[in-house]
Amino acid sequence: MRNYKTLSAWQKADELTFMIYQVTKSFPVEETYGIISQLRRSAYSVPSNIAEGCGRESNVEYLRFLSIARGSLSETEYFLHLSNRLGYLSESDNGRFTEMVNQTFATLSGLIRAVKMSIQKT
Repeated sequence: MRNYKTLSAWQKADELTFMIYQVTKSFPVEETYGIISQLRRSAYSVPSNIAEGCGRESNVEYLRFLSIARGSLSETEYFLHLSNRLGYLSESDNGRFTEMVNQTFATLSGLIRAVKMSIQKT
């Protein structure tokens, strides 16, 4: 079984999720069941799918969960964009989150490429 905690992609996604939980504490209370819930859900889906994929037997299954994680990261990116448009994120927070999302995308995409290459070699 792979150790997801050692993966840079998981570490970045975990930190992004933690920061999203922190910043959404200051969102309007009427968004509790709206954007707060959706943003948190999409964010924690990223590291949780990486972790679940690590527990799978085959690289094909692992790749499927990594792809789901990347889709959830895209969803998270959208909800951060919407939060910024609605004025819930400061410009500095928005810039910080944009950088975190971009770094997580890059790292996760690199992991996906590596897993695809290992599948092709077998």
